[in-house]
This record gives sequence, structure tokens and C-alpha cells, in this order.
Amino acid sequence: MHLTDWWAPATAHSGVIAALVTAWLLGLIHGLIPDEHTWPITFSYAVGSYSSRGGLRAGLLFSLSFTIQRAIACELAWFGLSHWMQNPWLERLLLIPIGLLMTTGGWLMVHSTQPGSRPGLARVIRGMPAIHGFVAGWGFGAFALILYTTLAPTMPNAAWGWLPGALFGLGTAIIQGTLGALFGRMAQQHRLNEQQMRTLALETASRTLTWGGAAYVAAGISSLIWPGLSRWQLDTGIAIRGLNQIDLPLVLAICTVVGIGLGGFALRLHALMRAQPSIPTS
Repeated sequence: MHLTDWWAPATAHSGVIAALVTAWLLGLIHGLIPDEHTWPITFSYAVGSYSSRGGLRAGLLFSLSFTIQRAIACELAWFGLSHWMQNPWLERLLLIPIGLLMTTGGWLMVHSTQPGSRPGLARVIRGMPAIHGFVAGWGFGAFALILYTTLAPTMPNAAWGWLPGALFGLGTAIIQGTLGALFGRMAQQHRLNEQQMRTLALETASRTLTWGGAAYVAAGISSLIWPGLSRWQLDTGIAIRGLNQIDLPLVLAICTVVGIGLGGFALRLHALMRAQPSIPTS
């Protein structure tokens, strides 16, 4: 099957096996393409874990929860209930709870490190990616359209209806788990002591979640007031779905991860490195 056939679902998927393989491959691509439902959240919690193992855990926890949501949604789609998930008003509204969850996660990270903080806050933070994954999964885009309107209905009966969503989610989980580990290692690999590394990671993660979440809430409210904002797009000429246009979700993802996340990470790292005592040379 040619790559471009995946974006012409009416002619591409003639069998159950082809549909399942396509769902998994689309999940891999979805994990790589920046969007507002994956990268900012994975980056924040992975960096906040300040280790490869913690980053892997954050990425997998988010993606596996996302997998459960996609499996449920595909089962609903098999029963012909996908039309209510395609409501553009729901897509715009979803930005608000996603943003609120992000700001909550940022607040929890800040307060978990303060003296006298409750021990349970750390456990809550570790579980936040799972909540994010399930909520964010209800967002509707090009990948969801293919899953719900083409791949899920291809399944022979209700017992198979959930499989395209599950395989799509697992494909995403493979990529996001790997990226999570890389993000976590990024916070670990510099020559900083444990306290400095922890401070750098938590400040970067909390800032990304707090300000990124505020941007999501603002974008959600603005697009509800001015619906045309959510339909704004600029063609890029790249023949890859998800990168073929610049739109509000892509702007949110890039600004949150690159602008707030990586930008703040670099500035704070530079400050910490300059503050370290120089080692005299012989």
C-alpha cells in the first residue's frame, strides 16, 4: 500500500488486516507529528521526571491512557455513533479542560517541592499524564476521522470494533514513550548536581504546563467566541498530513514546547551553568 493511499480511505482499505496495519502505522506517524494533544504534555511530564526512566514512564502512561480512549471511541464508531465526536464545537471546547489540566499539573509540580508539601502530591503528579491522555484523546482531527469513519466500520463485528483504535494508540505509545525517554534524558545529561538538575527539570515542566495551559484555555475560549479562528490555516506545501498546514493546534504545540518549554529550559540551564564554580586548570 502506498503512503498516499492512507489519506484516501474510501479506496485504500479493502480488508480487516489492511485496516489494522494501517491503524498501527498511522499511530506511529501520529506520535511523530507535533500536535496539541501529545507533545506539550509528554514533554512537560517527561522533563519534570528528570530521568530517562521517568520520561519513558510519563510518555507511556499518557499514550496507553490515550490508547484506551481511542479503543472506546472506535467501538462507539462501529455502532455508528462517531458523528457526535465530529462536532467542531466539541473540538474547540476541549482545549479548555486540556489547558486547565495542564495548569493544574504545573501548580502541583511547584507546590510538591515546597517545605511542608503533602507526600501524596508526588503520586498525583505521576498519575496526571494518564488523565491527560484520556481527555486529550477525544480531540477530533484527520487521524480520528480516518479511524472513526473508515477503519472502525471495516471491522466484521462489535467484538473487533475497538481494535483499530487500540493499535493506533499503541503505535503512538511506541513513539511517545521513546520521545519521553529522550526528553527525560535531556534534563539529566548536563553536568549539574542532583539538586540543580531537579530544579531545572521541575521549573521547566511547571512553566511549560502553567503557561502552555493558560494559552490553551485562551485559545479555546477565543475559538468559541470567534469560530473562524479554529478554521484558520496556512498551507506549507509539505505532503504529509499534520504538517501540510499551519493551524491553531500546531501553533499551540510549537509555542508550548519550543517557545515556553525548550526556551525556558535553555535560559535556566545557562544560568545554572554560569553559577557553577569554575574548575582551576593546572
